[in-house]
Amino acid sequence: MSESPIQRAPKPRRDFFQWIVRILYLTYEFLIAVPIFVAATLITAIITVFGTLLGKRDFWGYWPASLWSRFTCHLFLMRVKVVGRENIDPKQSYVFVANHQGAYDIWTIYGFLGHNFKWLMKKPLEKIFLVGPACKMAGHIMVDDSSIAGIKETIAESEETLKGGMSLVIFPEGSRSWNGEMIDFKRGAFMLASEFKLPVVPLTIDGSFKAMPRYTYCMTPAKITLTIHKHDLARRERLQHQATHGPVPRGNRVRPSEEVRRVGPV
Repeated sequence: MSESPIQRAPKPRRDFFQWIVRILYLTYEFLIAVPIFVAATLITAIITVFGTLLGKRDFWGYWPASLWSRFTCHLFLMRVKVVGRENIDPKQSYVFVANHQGAYDIWTIYGFLGHNFKWLMKKPLEKIFLVGPACKMAGHIMVDDSSIAGIKETIAESEETLKGGMSLVIFPEGSRSWNGEMIDFKRGAFMLASEFKLPVVPLTIDGSFKAMPRYTYCMTPAKITLTIHKHDLARRERLQHQATHGPVPRGNRVRPSEEVRRVGPV
């Protein structure tokens, strides 16, 4: 007679403890951390605006927001680990291409990349109270990616910003993932990377989807890993080929190549 499989008894005490911890964290998030975050965001935006008016836009457009991003990650109890920092030269300009799992991608890159850059941002973001004007004053690039003409206009406006040795960060997916997996890449990202003829450095962000998925404002303390990959000329040439000759399913999008998929979410 065969023995019946051993049935593991449920662990109600552990489940109850996890539930209590979750309630305590959400209470902390909404009653303490969020008000502090909102105040810190407004203060950072004001400092950025007045700082850029005084001059040295590249300094005031980066460091206040970088410190704000680090503060945000610590405030909401996120742990950030950076891998591969030795793969970039502080004196070199790059086009950083990152996957987009969630909102913490922004704070992770801004706070922990350790390399001055400008964002490629959706144009509607410039309408956010104080934050939008601060981003414009900081020199971040607002792009209308709804058409090729809009992308070409963005390229023309960006040349003055980037010619002084500045780097650029792009989310080629164009928006946050709904399930943590990579989605189709927009062709405009490849066109910009090709146009500026800068080394392309992929960034892998893992853990930000768990920290705060797109469909909720309820966060979960998580470990977020930012991996900085090596750049090479061959990768930029492949991106250039995709920008000009790649297939375009569903409008103006392209599927990520197998190489780029390998540096996507782990």
